[in-house]
Amino acid sequence: MTSSLPGFVRSRLPRVTVPTGRALLRNRYLNKGTAFTTAERDAYHLHGLLPPVVETLEIQLDRTRAEYDTKDTPLSRHIFLRLLQERNSVLFYSFVQRHLAEMLPVIYTPTVGEACEAWSRIYRQEHGLYISWPDRHRAAELLHNAIGDDPIDVIVATDGERILGLGDLGAGGMGIPIGKLALYTAVGGLRPDRSLPVVLDVGTENETLLADPLYLGWRHRRVRGPEYDELVDAFVDAVHDRLPGTLVQWEDFAQQNARRVLELHRDRVCSFNDDIQGTAAVAAAAVASGMRMAGIGMSELRVTILGAGSAGTGIADELVRAMTAAGLTEAQARQRCWLVDRNGLLTTGMADLADFQQPYARADVPDDTSLLSVIEHARPHALIGVSGQPGLFHEAAIRAMAAGVQRPIVLPLSNPTPRVEATPADVIAWTEGRAIVGTGSPFDPVVHHGISHDIAQVNNVYIFPGVGLGARSVAARRVTDTMISVAAAAIAMQAPTGDLPGAPLLPPIEQSRECAQVVAAAVARAAIDDGVADPAYSGASAFELADLVARTAWEPAYRLLPLESD
Repeated sequence: MTSSLPGFVRSRLPRVTVPTGRALLRNRYLNKGTAFTTAERDAYHLHGLLPPVVETLEIQLDRTRAEYDTKDTPLSRHIFLRLLQERNSVLFYSFVQRHLAEMLPVIYTPTVGEACEAWSRIYRQEHGLYISWPDRHRAAELLHNAIGDDPIDVIVATDGERILGLGDLGAGGMGIPIGKLALYTAVGGLRPDRSLPVVLDVGTENETLLADPLYLGWRHRRVRGPEYDELVDAFVDAVHDRLPGTLVQWEDFAQQNARRVLELHRDRVCSFNDDIQGTAAVAAAAVASGMRMAGIGMSELRVTILGAGSAGTGIADELVRAMTAAGLTEAQARQRCWLVDRNGLLTTGMADLADFQQPYARADVPDDTSLLSVIEHARPHALIGVSGQPGLFHEAAIRAMAAGVQRPIVLPLSNPTPRVEATPADVIAWTEGRAIVGTGSPFDPVVHHGISHDIAQVNNVYIFPGVGLGARSVAARRVTDTMISVAAAAIAMQAPTGDLPGAPLLPPIEQSRECAQVVAAAVARAAIDDGVADPAYSGASAFELADLVARTAWEPAYRLLPLESD
């Protein structure tokens, strides 16, 4: 059966003007290097610019592997891959897909944090769009400079203020959108030539960067308030006018702006915040998987979250939706969430709570509102850390949790690795091997009393590529909460079943591309049901949506360039 829905497959490049000679070799989306055929070399004046041998992609991948293996530090490997990405997109993505589990921590967390810190010292060539505050009135012009008349499917934009757990890295935050978009393509199959990384450069409070003569960003302290909004508004206006329908992912904004920017603009441009919604979805998927392993329904869940900022409250919101889907009222579900911030448990007596924190402020509180006291009082099934502070899941807290439930679910999600709230080895030892553990950064398996415990990386890569692919497949004009929730449910359903000792919470990272296809189909269906998809897809069946998603996804393979005889 063939789907009748709109869609396309490209076996050849579309009829566009293809550059010749060195200009073709400098085009990362068209360059094949030594894999250009003899006929293509004739037609595009490449003879003499390349060695005479015509190679296959497989041979090029072998050479890439050999050179990659000579790099002896994570940062040198990251730089090598970034340069490969700039030179030859097909070779880069084919290499990353072939070694995805190995490459993920190099092109993204945790190594991307080191790359962002060193951004001004490892900068090589242009990639993406920088809009600094002095140029805010030229946002539309700068967008045109970056993309010309080309279509764009997805944008990842950051203001660089809260890069991972490293804080304000200013223009160095560009490494994050580039890395996220690499995963949109490698995992989600969105076309690399139709993606755009963006830095909204409103300055930096990082004294080291401000004093660094090599710093590449706008050398000014961050503008705030209405001045800050001027730049964000100008960017959104430019995207709305030039790229209607393009998906915008907001990334690594600080707490005071993250949720506010999302709510202000999510109806003007199709957008979501991965730190709030993506993190929430993958955390909810891990919790749902852990509860299934423990043999307990989601309606029984009790959860404690350390870190009550945008990420922590976003996780709570998603878990509340999961519990209401399991039969609880929203009020009942919120009462099963205990959020702890730097000043202790959120309570109704606290001053200056943010609007998004107030629904989780509790009146029924123990005298001591520390994390340990809350765990002893609440007896949570799941303990989640998004504090950005290392070591806060201390032995007494973990042992108290293990005393309250048989299979504690412990998710120290802060990254990069030095920021993790507890190491998996400690958590498993302190719970006598009963804990089900997932982390934000990758960790090796932990052997305890002869049993190897696989540590799931609770990484947003399970969520955002599929959300992007699903939204773009049906031309969604908005990302709804339901679309995020079904993404979480789709991942949870793909996790290993049963309760085998040491089994991971989530599917192997090597399966993330297959997971993205399942997530995308679920997201596409939710977009249709929520009325935010193109009406042309309104009657699509499950089979047709799965087929549409598969046909939309881009594969890294060399396409034939058009020749005179075509």
